[in-house]
Amino acid sequence: MNPAAAIGEGTSRHTGIQLKSGSVRKIDDEVVREHRFRLYLNDTFFSDVVASNDLLEELGAGFVICEGLADSVDSIKTTGNEIRVYADIRDPMEKELRSSGCIGVHRVPRLVTSDLTITISDVYRITREIETDIWRKTGGVHCAVLFSGGEIVVKSSDVGRHNTVDKVVGFAELRGIDRSSCVIGCTGRQPAGMVAKSAHAGIPVIISKAASTDRGIAMAEATGVTLVCFSRGDRFTVYTRPDRIRDLPELV
Repeated sequence: MNPAAAIGEGTSRHTGIQLKSGSVRKIDDEVVREHRFRLYLNDTFFSDVVASNDLLEELGAGFVICEGLADSVDSIKTTGNEIRVYADIRDPMEKELRSSGCIGVHRVPRLVTSDLTITISDVYRITREIETDIWRKTGGVHCAVLFSGGEIVVKSSDVGRHNTVDKVVGFAELRGIDRSSCVIGCTGRQPAGMVAKSAHAGIPVIISKAASTDRGIAMAEATGVTLVCFSRGDRFTVYTRPDRIRDLPELV
């Protein structure tokens, strides 16, 4: 096998042996790259973060908001492998290492209040948009999108599913987008920690191509988030707050 040859910041090429329909061949595969960054909060080191090397300011801003450390960000600076976020951080900050290897923070989200409603066609449209060029090339990243004002305003992809949500939330924060009027679409599973990210950000609707867990559903119920999972093709499952999908037929 040959060593990696970098292609820009996002991917590199590696040779491999592919078995397909009983035949074997050598392939030159495009593989997603992962990077490690040092995250500082108000000039105090917080943790190392494994992520894809794009939307780093958005990643830092979104992390602070999605983990419930602050409601807004004052400023952010990225240099080399450092992300420095300045905000009115709440204390204490009790860190935990989640099963995915991501760093999280113990915070209880507040109730999400929003008058936002969407349609069934919006769910299908958002779901279709949950992919990026690097996902199509490599299949090695998670993706997220942010829907606001009837449009997809940003897409993100990352080696970490938590990071994709942080990035789109950070995009909204740094551009003054009202998060209570947004929908997040994503590829990642929705355990309690992932649902809590959207709740901390005040985002009322999550649409995921993947499954939830019992605690993820309980978190969505407790925080007033509409949780839509298994959104694939012409189907989806609504676990909580179905009233936000205004044309959803009534059960008979």
